[in-house]
Amino acid sequence: MVFQKPNPFPKSIYDNIAYGPRIHGLAKNKADLDEIVEKSLRRGAIWNEVKDRLQEPAPASPGDSNNASVSPARSRPNPKSC
Repeated sequence: MVFQKPNPFPKSIYDNIAYGPRIHGLAKNKADLDEIVEKSLRRGAIWNEVKDRLQEPAPASPGDSNNASVSPARSRPNPKSC
């Protein structure tokens, strides 16, 4: 699901991407979750831009960089297709 509002969950970039896999039990531990988050961001082509600020809040306003990219990356955390 891709939301119109770029940051529907006021959480970090990492937590936004990890939300779905976490609630659906797709990761056995933090290392698995880290891998899912990284692969999702790489598929969204923004890993290099956000890897150093994963714990910062996700972009929240239209002027923030990558706001259009975080939502699609959030929609891609499918470890079976990694």
